[in-house]
Parts: sequence; C-alpha cells; structure tokens
Amino acid sequence: MKIKLTSVYVDNQENALRFYTDVLDFTKKADFSNGPFRWLTVASAEDPDGTELQLALNDNPAAKAYQEAIFKQGQPAVMFFTDDVKGDYERIKAKGGAFIKPPTEVTGSTIAQLNDSCGNLVQITQLARW
Repeated sequence: MKIKLTSVYVDNQENALRFYTDVLDFTKKADFSNGPFRWLTVASAEDPDGTELQLALNDNPAAKAYQEAIFKQGQPAVMFFTDDVKGDYERIKAKGGAFIKPPTEVTGSTIAQLNDSCGNLVQITQLARW
C-alpha cells in the first residue's frame, strides 16, 4: 500500500492553484469540473508522478469549520519536506510567500511556516542530519 493522494481544504481554488504552482513551484496534475464540483490536484515538480495534493474547496460547513479551527490553533494543514529549508525560505519569500515563522531549529529538524492565502498554514521541514 502507498499514499497517492491527500487533501487540503482551500477557500478559493484559483488562488490556491496560483500559490501552490507559482509560489511553491508545484505542478498542476488534474483539473476537472462536473457542474459546480472541481477536482484540482498538484504534485511536487521534483516528483511529478508522486503523491498528489488535492486543493479541495471548503464549501461544506464541516470542511470550513475544520479548516478555520486548525488555522486558528496555528496548526499547519500540510507539511512538506526539503533538503534546504533556508534556501526554499528565501526563494518562496522572493515570490511573495507570507511567512509567519522563518527557519527555526526545533528538535530533530528546522521548520518554517507560511500562510497559503487560502485559509491554511503550510510547514516546510528539513530533517536534521545525524
């Protein structure tokens, strides 16, 4: 078994697509509509056939409540891993990424957090080399 897809709720799919592709440099994988429903996914440009991230519209009350609650608690909705968190921080910041936490050393890793402008906090993690 393997993970092929995970989801993050967003309050605006077009804004989310711009953020995840233009700011984080992900690649759009799928974009299909059926009436008001839109299936939209992105993947890492480093692994375009790897795990996809669905940018799911938070148009149902439970999804919206969940998204707002974890944001209010300061909990990231999604976490990405990198080999160069400081380099990614500078690259993303130069593209307009709004960081709420610059690269910070914590137990076992260095993390940075930013607002995806669609209702979520995103964490970028670089694991410590032992």
